[in-house]
Amino acid sequence: MIDKNVVKEIVDEWLQGNEYFLVDIMFTPDDRIVVEIDHADGVWIEDCAELSRLIQDRLGEQLDDYELEVGSAGIGQPFKVAQQYVNHIGKDVEVLGADGKKVQGVLKSVDAPLFVVTVKEKQKVEGKKRPVQVEVDKTYDMNNIKYTKYLLSFK
Repeated sequence: MIDKNVVKEIVDEWLQGNEYFLVDIMFTPDDRIVVEIDHADGVWIEDCAELSRLIQDRLGEQLDDYELEVGSAGIGQPFKVAQQYVNHIGKDVEVLGADGKKVQGVLKSVDAPLFVVTVKEKQKVEGKKRPVQVEVDKTYDMNNIKYTKYLLSFK
């Protein structure tokens, strides 16, 4: 049985001196070890292969009963760590609040665990007959939402 902390130590060693960061390490019921890493400029396949080889070299025969998968966190997937939020400042995101309400807007700032999203809302403005769309900053706590994810745009 491989200990998750042992895998994390190997990954942390590889991350030193790299601009990558660890997103998650998962052990699945079908004996797969999935290591997710990310980088502000995207993840290179060569770097995933290098990390995979390091893990294989260090774990040796212990890894025989497992399938090892090293890859990126995946675009469009919910954020798992604060650094993912930081990397997406200024970009369109979708937040699903704990109350089940979805909002879409631009990720304005991050001061973990809090983050601010600028959304457009219709509000009644004095002197206007109809509601007007205005930009409103909404603050969320990473620990009190269901998810935040990057919104892909094909404009």
